[in-house]
Amino acid sequence: MNGKIVMSVFLGAALIFGGALYYFQVYAYYQPMEKVSSISVGDTEIAVGFFQGIDSDTSPNKLRACFEVDPEAFEGQALAENPEPLTPPSWFDCFDAEAMSADIEAGRAKVYLAEDETPESAVGYEILRFVAVYPDGRAYLWRHYREAE
Repeated sequence: MNGKIVMSVFLGAALIFGGALYYFQVYAYYQPMEKVSSISVGDTEIAVGFFQGIDSDTSPNKLRACFEVDPEAFEGQALAENPEPLTPPSWFDCFDAEAMSADIEAGRAKVYLAEDETPESAVGYEILRFVAVYPDGRAYLWRHYREAE
C-alpha cells in the first residue's frame, strides 16, 4: 500500500514537471512582435504588409515573421549563402520551415541576407537575419545564431 502512494506522488510530480518543461520550451519565452510597416534589408527599407511575428529576449534564434512584400523591391540585394530556416513553435503556423527549405533548394524562393547582426567582439559565431521571398509576395524573416563558417 505504501509503495502505491510513493509511486503516485512520484508520477504526479513527473507529470507536473513534464508539463512545465513543455510550456517553457514552447510558449513561455515567445512574445508577439508589434506590427511593422517596413523591414531593413541591407541599406534599403522595404514596405511590408500583413505582418505577424514572434521573438524573445532569451535567444536570437527565436525571431520568426511572416508578411507580404513586393518582390521587385529586393532587386539588387545580396542573396544569402547557406540559409537554413529554423523550425518555429507549432502554434506559429504561418511559418513552415520544412516547406520553405524545400522551396529554397528548388529555387521557388529566394533568400536575402537582411543584416549581419554579429557583434564585432564575436569569435567563432555569427548572427544573421534572413528574408525568404516568393514570387507571389509571401515573405518570411528569421534570425540564425550559428558557428561562423
